[in-house]
Amino acid sequence: MSSSDQTSGRPVDLSNEQVHWDLGESQSYGEYLGLDKILSAQHPISFEHDEMLFIIIHQASELWMKLCLHELEAALDHIRRDDLGPSFKMLTRVSRIQAQLVQSWNVLSTMTPAEYSAFRNQLGRASGFQSYQYRMLEFILGNKNARMIEVHRRDPQIYATLERALASPSIYDESLRLLSRRGFEIPEAYVDRDWSQPYQPSKQVAAAWLAVYHSIDDHWD
Repeated sequence: MSSSDQTSGRPVDLSNEQVHWDLGESQSYGEYLGLDKILSAQHPISFEHDEMLFIIIHQASELWMKLCLHELEAALDHIRRDDLGPSFKMLTRVSRIQAQLVQSWNVLSTMTPAEYSAFRNQLGRASGFQSYQYRMLEFILGNKNARMIEVHRRDPQIYATLERALASPSIYDESLRLLSRRGFEIPEAYVDRDWSQPYQPSKQVAAAWLAVYHSIDDHWD
């Protein structure tokens, strides 16, 4: 497509584009992405215009969190196998996703408190606090609090998933275990412990990280 086509008002020339006009039996873009389900998953319960914004912002956030969990779980697997290269890329992606999540709230900020209040009571007890994916992210990133899973007890499958995440090492815990495998002096209490409990600071752990940073060429990965 030439720049003149874009600015002259003439029809766009697609003669050099590989456009498949007849899909035949091939899967379409919409079918691949499941757009029929995604785009029909918004069900406002009020007549307020702004409720659609509220729903889509939160649904999009849940999709981004799903990708975050996908990347973090894969990064954890690589760290356990001492294969750090792929984990660095995955964690960089998680950082970008988190930036995207923060940025998305700028769109929600176009809704005033008064506009939100117009339909908030219709939501009943539903709250973002009940997002189990958010809780999964907290646990994988090390913010452990057993009480936080109680709100999910009504769904046995989700509750069991959160219990497993709570009782599993966080990404920081696995990083300390990696340091231990590589010969750093990490106290045994930080290599094998009750993972459902929050991490507690350790001078010995801090000293191990200091040794890494003092010899970055030796410990680049």
